[in-house]
This record gives sequence, C-alpha cells and structure tokens, in this order.
Amino acid sequence: MQRRRVLALGLLALAFLGATGLAAAQTTGSTNSAKAAAAANGCQLNSAKGDIKHVIYIQFDNTHFLRDRANVPSDLEQMPHLLNFIRSNGTLDTNDHTALISHTATGILTSLTGVYPDRMGQPVSNSFRYFTPAGTSRTGVAFAYWTAPLYDPAGPPFPPAAQTDLTPEMINENGKIAPAPWVPYTRAGCDVGAVATANTILENTGVDIPTFFGPGSPEAIQATADSPSASATQTFADYVGIGVHCAPGSSICGASTHSRSDSLPDEPGGYSGFNALMGAKYVDPVIKPSGPMTDLNGNVIQDQNGHVGFPGFDGMEATVSLSWVAQMQEAGVPVTYAYISDAHDNHGTSGNIHVAYGPGEAGYRKQLQDYDAAFGQFFDRLAADGINKSNTLFVFTVDEGDHFVGSSPSPAGCDGIATPCTYNQVGEINANLSAMIRTQFGDTTPFSVHSDDAPTVYVNGNPGRTAPAARQLERESGALHWLNPYTGQDQHGITVALADPVEEKTLHMVTADPFRTPTYTLFADPDWFFFASGTPATCATPAACASIPPPSSQTFAWNHGDIQDEIASTWVGYVGPGVRNMGDVSKVWTDHADVRPTMLTLLGLKDDYVQDGRAFVEPLFDWAVPQTLIAHRETQLRLGAAYKQLNAPFGEFSLETLKASTKALTSGSATDDTTYTSIEGQIQSLTTQRDTLAGQIKAALNSAAFGGKALNEQQAKGYIGQAQSLIDKATALAASS
Repeated sequence: MQRRRVLALGLLALAFLGATGLAAAQTTGSTNSAKAAAAANGCQLNSAKGDIKHVIYIQFDNTHFLRDRANVPSDLEQMPHLLNFIRSNGTLDTNDHTALISHTATGILTSLTGVYPDRMGQPVSNSFRYFTPAGTSRTGVAFAYWTAPLYDPAGPPFPPAAQTDLTPEMINENGKIAPAPWVPYTRAGCDVGAVATANTILENTGVDIPTFFGPGSPEAIQATADSPSASATQTFADYVGIGVHCAPGSSICGASTHSRSDSLPDEPGGYSGFNALMGAKYVDPVIKPSGPMTDLNGNVIQDQNGHVGFPGFDGMEATVSLSWVAQMQEAGVPVTYAYISDAHDNHGTSGNIHVAYGPGEAGYRKQLQDYDAAFGQFFDRLAADGINKSNTLFVFTVDEGDHFVGSSPSPAGCDGIATPCTYNQVGEINANLSAMIRTQFGDTTPFSVHSDDAPTVYVNGNPGRTAPAARQLERESGALHWLNPYTGQDQHGITVALADPVEEKTLHMVTADPFRTPTYTLFADPDWFFFASGTPATCATPAACASIPPPSSQTFAWNHGDIQDEIASTWVGYVGPGVRNMGDVSKVWTDHADVRPTMLTLLGLKDDYVQDGRAFVEPLFDWAVPQTLIAHRETQLRLGAAYKQLNAPFGEFSLETLKASTKALTSGSATDDTTYTSIEGQIQSLTTQRDTLAGQIKAALNSAAFGGKALNEQQAKGYIGQAQSLIDKATALAASS
C-alpha cells in the first residue's frame, strides 16, 4: 500500500495514459536485441560460468502469494505469466519474511542492502518522527535520495528553518551515509537502471533535486518555481523516479550533457569517477531517442495532469514499470531494479484518490488481469531481445505482506473469478490513540505518533525509558480497550505487543541517530490504524475516536507494519543460471536481508561491508557458488538456519524477547516497577550476547560466500549450540515473565 509514502510526501501523481497503439510497443524490443547483447558483453559480472549477462530485479508493493480469502485466488495465482515463469524455470521461496517495521521503504531497503534497518537508517517507515533538542518531535520521511540529509517535509525552504536533525537520510551504524547498493555493479563496469526503486532515484523535488543537481542548478531553480510541496508538477515528472547509475566510460551517461557526479562521500574504499543520470527528462531521450516513453501497450506515460515523464509512484503499474525496464535493457543497461505499485487499490485520478478493493472485487480482479498481461508482454519482449533465463538473473519479490480489513464478502462463496465479491464495509478502523488514552485513563501526557497499525510513540520531552510518564503510557497502551465498530463489541487486547528502546534494539529498530528512536512502539490488532490528535480532547462517544470510513471514502483497507504472519510473510522468486528448478520451496526460513547476498553470490560480486543476510544456497547448483560454500555444506546450512532465528527481526529470539518485553512494559505501577526492571535487564543482557554471537556468525558466513574461507567445522557447530542456547533463554524468559 503506497498510502504511507503519499501522505508523507504530498507527491501523489498517477498515470492517466492515452493510447497510441499496441504495435509500437511490441516492435521496440526486437529492434534492440543486438544493442542489449552488446551491453551485456561490456559488463564484467563474474558468475561461475560467465553466463549471467543481465540482472532484472522487480520488487512489488503488497502483492501476495498467500490467499487473503480462502475462496479467492491470491495475487500471484491471478498472475500466471509471472507465477509460471518462476515455478517452471526457477525457485519460488514462499517462506520469506520482511523486517520491522514492515512497510514499503523498510522492506525495499532491507532487500536492496542486505542489512537490517538499524544499519541503513529506516526502521520506521514510510515516514517517521524525530525528536528536537527541545523534546518535541517532527516528521521525517523515509523516501529521499541516498545521499540526502534527513528529509523534513515542512518546507520550502529545504531544510526548513525548524529542522534540527540533519543527519544522513540513509544513516549506517557509524553515523555515515550507508553504502549504496549499486556500487558493486558499477565497479564491475555495469550501468544500473533504477525504476522507482526506493532512494536509489530522486524521491521528491524539495530536498533531492538540490542534493543531486546542486542548490543553484537550473533543476533546483525549476523545482523552486514549480512548488516543491505540490503533486503532479512538471518538475516531479521530469526528475523524480527514474535514474541510471553509470560505470566509468558509460555510453549512457556519455550520451547526455546532463549526467552529474554520482557522489558517495562515505562509501568504504572510496567512490570517484562515477556519474549518474537522473530523471525521465534526461534518461528517456538516451534510452528511447525515437520519442516519449510509452507503456507496454504503447500509451505515452504521463501523470493525471498531462505532464509527460514519471507518473508518480502510485502510477507505476506493471505495464509502466516493466516498459522502462525493457527499454533500459535494450538501450544497454544490463542491470535494472524496478518497483511495481500494488494492484489492490484503485489509485484513481485527480479528485478520486486511493479507493481500496477487497479480495475478489471486480476492480481488483481487473487490475491483476492487467498485471498478468503486462508480464506476458514483458517476457515475450525480452525473449525477442535475447534476454532470457539462460543469460539473465531474474529476482522477483515484494516489500511486505498485508492484512485486509473489511466485512465478510457477498455472496459468501464468491471466488472473485466466476463470481465477483462485494463488501458492505471496507476500511481499517481509524483510531485517535491520544484521545482514547485521555478518555479511558485521564492521562493528558502529550505525545505524537507515527500513524500506523504499529504506531511508534514519541512522548514530549523525550523522556528516558524509565521515566514515570513513559512507563504510565506504556501500561495504559497495554490495557487499552474500545468499542470495535465492526463487531459492536468492547475489544480487549487491541495492543498485541509493546517494545521500548531495549526491545527496539533487539528488533533492529535503533539507529545511530538517537533522535529517531521512539519512546515505545505499540504493535496492535491489525484491524486498527492509530493516529494521535488533540481533537477531540476526549471522546464523547466511542465512535468519535474509532470509526470506519464511510463507503464514499473507503480509502485504505490493507494494513501492514505490524507483526502478524500475513504481514511478516513474503515471497521471493529466483530464475537464471545457477538456480535450480525447484518450484515452490517453503521449508527454508529466509528474510529480506538474504536477497542481496544470494544475488551477489550468483553474480560473483561482493559488497564493501558485511551483510546481515546469508546466501540462500539451498536452491543453487553447487557449481554456481564458491567452493567454500560447498565445504561443510550440512553444517553451513544448519548454521545459517540457526543464525536467522537468532538475529532476524521475525526470528525466534526476537519474537520471544518481544513477548517478554510486552509483559515488562505492561507490568508494575508508579510505586513498584521491579518486574519491568528485571525483565528489561535480562533482555538487554541477552541482546548483547546475541549481537556478539551474530557478529561472529555473519562474519564467518560472509567469509565463506565472499572471502574464499571455508567454515571451521568445530567452530560452526559451537556457534549453532550457542545460538540455540540464547534462543532457549529468550523462550524461557518469555514463559516465566
């Protein structure tokens, strides 16, 4: 669901496309196959047999392998061109997981970098809050260009005068700009195309254009004149969403006078002599000199106001994103990363924005049919270019899962295919957390939240975690109950789990920027979506503070960010040289951090940092991976499995300590907090031990995958035993608390 990006940025721009004929789109690819092959030959990837010449990475927003209604085929089931391509040619990992908090930005960025959010700066997304020195909090936005400072959207000017935190948007564990995901490719001589992929392109006109082009550049002057806070402007269409990071001597950057230095001042090992080309205005004439960019059906790509260029992130339907990918590949960009917006919202046109569909509704079904047709065209076009499973690594995945909030469908047995489903009510329960707490408990402590079904709470004054005001709010949040407008019953247990900075650290939610750390995080029943407002001061009726939007504005019904399985569980498909044809694989537990090391292992490349993920070698041929990953194979697989359960945000260790944290934060009173103190101390101790052991394990796994050093068998077995011991201790703590 793109909603969180849209609300934070105020930059919604949707594709309203005019037909120009299917034939034009279908002929483009075949005329460019020779050029695509030439580009592949110029890119020095280092796969085991030298057979991978192209990389195509596609990340969906909220596209499901699991069914949201038992009778209704899932999103992937309704896209057979994609599903069959993966199943027939490679491996579909159906037991993948997102990171916390499980939103679009965090999910994508974890996959791109291979590190958890505490090491790349975006654990709370798609926007977040940061504390000022005065103890109030302000909005930051998770979507900004890789080298931008923290994006406070209150401008113009940017940064706004009241912004107090100017740390890097993508801040790593050392307080520096996190290493960029395109670097191994460009160092290997490969241009990298980015199609709406989080923070690898310009995300907004306010802070990103002056960051990349310079504050006095013509582009920045245009952005100022074109209102950086407005959506659907020509500046937005010109410069946001599309880019190419170029290798030295690139013909793509060399063909334009508008390429600029691809500056990465904190990149380990240095990064100089590289350029990038940003924006459809500059990229499109190079990759498609014959005319404006069109989607796969031949429609000129433009926003709802007729601005030709990037149509906005919610306008990146499959036919749009995949067309840009194909065009880049045909133009000689052998590595492409792309984003596709979700299919379960009607993104609308100007004045009719973001209406949510329920599973099996006719509009949802139609969009999935369109997506499926787009993938059929895409694979045919690539095949005509000579780009296929024999020479291309394909990776398909999703940022996070969803929980649908709505009434039961009608008719009861509808399947959405032969019988469309309809819904009397669709929409999450919008709830004013601050007013509810004032009403139920009489607590007037001021606080703000990052609105979500897992709201992060920022208590005014930025008190320490043991401060009485913070502790009282945590107890009250745990005891919260309210009238559920769907059931008509007083719902207890709205709060499912609670974490303060101690457990947030365990969950990889604490960054090097202390001002971004929430006072506490409330993981709620996924039917609820919380915000905080001073209006009303208290709730005259339950409905005044918790309600379902009326049918005329059923805008959002797909919740994520939370910890439920349907939200945490995702999927990833791999196709290409070195990947076994295993169909569906569900027995191996993976998460988003594993995608990058798996890809780089196949490609014979490596990062200039140690990833938090591990190479998912189970579906890979032995010949396709380094010999050091084959030695001690069974022990290595056991170590990898133990490591994930120890260190992943949704691994056993984290989930068990979260149970203990919840008991700690809901315990005690203003005069006796001994239970809280005891449990928190134990979580801190266990997390310190976890971090030490996890660091040793991932260093050993990284050395085996990228450093030419096989595991030490006895050492690895020792690590496995220590990992299980820590997990057992976390489980015991959760049970005894």
